[in-house]
Amino acid sequence: MMFNPHKLGIHKVLQHIPLGSVFDAPYKRAVQKAVNIADLRMIAKSRAHKMVFDYLDAGGDDEISLRRGKDAYTELEMHYKVLSGIKPPLDLSTKIFGEDVTLPFFGCPTAGNRMFHWEGETAAAKAAEHHGTLYGLSSLATTGITEIGEIHNGPKVFQLYVWKDRELVKDVIAKAKEGGFNALALTVDFTWYGNRERDIRNDFSIPPKYNIKQTIEAIKKPAWTWDFLSHEPYTYACINTDVPADSLAAFVNSQIAPEFGWKDAEWLLGEWNGPSAIKGVVRPDDAKKAVETGFTTMWVSNHGSRQLDTSPATINVLPSIREAVGPDVEIIMDGGVQRGTDIAKALALGADSVGVGKPYLWGLAAGGTEGVIKAYDILKVELDRAMGLLGTPTVDALKREGPSLIKPRHPSSRDYPDMYAFDRGYGGGIV
Repeated sequence: MMFNPHKLGIHKVLQHIPLGSVFDAPYKRAVQKAVNIADLRMIAKSRAHKMVFDYLDAGGDDEISLRRGKDAYTELEMHYKVLSGIKPPLDLSTKIFGEDVTLPFFGCPTAGNRMFHWEGETAAAKAAEHHGTLYGLSSLATTGITEIGEIHNGPKVFQLYVWKDRELVKDVIAKAKEGGFNALALTVDFTWYGNRERDIRNDFSIPPKYNIKQTIEAIKKPAWTWDFLSHEPYTYACINTDVPADSLAAFVNSQIAPEFGWKDAEWLLGEWNGPSAIKGVVRPDDAKKAVETGFTTMWVSNHGSRQLDTSPATINVLPSIREAVGPDVEIIMDGGVQRGTDIAKALALGADSVGVGKPYLWGLAAGGTEGVIKAYDILKVELDRAMGLLGTPTVDALKREGPSLIKPRHPSSRDYPDMYAFDRGYGGGIV
């Protein structure tokens, strides 16, 4: 039987020893000084256990889609207007799922946030509340629906996978309704588990295997290790608190339904009976079918490039989805976003709002709540600056004038002259 310090109750002793703030002090200072999202990524890399960071950072197979997803934004030029007569403050407010928010971007629902930092989903919810934007909770979250509802009073979307057990689905969405979640997002690009080779090489497991390799990596990252060992073990709280985190793979394999089809989606929408998104759309014909089925929102996504490698960059397919569904259907887009200019480009090319995943999770892994708030701060300032320089004082103006402002160009090798760009998580550069 594998050694497990939580089963021995070691965390109950360590939680009374105030060393966490000591270990985290240098990372807290670094987060405060972070200039951009790439800085937060490097801080997260320096703080988190290698297998945890790589789980967050990785894509599928050869990670081609991961690189292309980021580089696609560099192939879009911003043809700004001058002498537009606008002045600060600009209006970044919009609506998501019909609810008012003060920012047109939000943190995507992601699984197992307490893996990165003990605050987990509560940190992301506090940051969303702080900035007045949407919060998204994964059905594989390590924090419960009720607890999130007590932290975040604004609009919330609950993410659901294509589960086999309809009674489980009915139970979970009933809890989401009771917890104040006003929208549901069905993830449809996770019918098979993607091939994430960094995880295989790292022998990724939850919790870590207490072998020599993982122990050496844990010693290298004392802040993360103390964080992990001095807090309660986590469970997947939205489904069944009796399912421990280390049973995730077995649970997912037993519950994911590859055969889930459009008729099943119709049944789900009937059970939910509210604003709903289909998450994982990259084809216009699927978007049209989703509208016919009853989904109110198209969520253009390729699961963070973690599933099918060489799937298209979402920013590249976004205009075709907008054309397919028309001007009145809500579109959310995520994928590859690391700058406020990326958000501006997505809004200009057809998105009504933009989801970010890795940026806020890097912030979480780097510094908990403060790190997530910092990620939002950075993107907000960058988006505000981009809109000002483009000559668009509001999100509506950016969406309305977008096609004349954002235009494709042919990429050049000179776009990536910095040999250290890859180390910063950029994706270009000489490797």
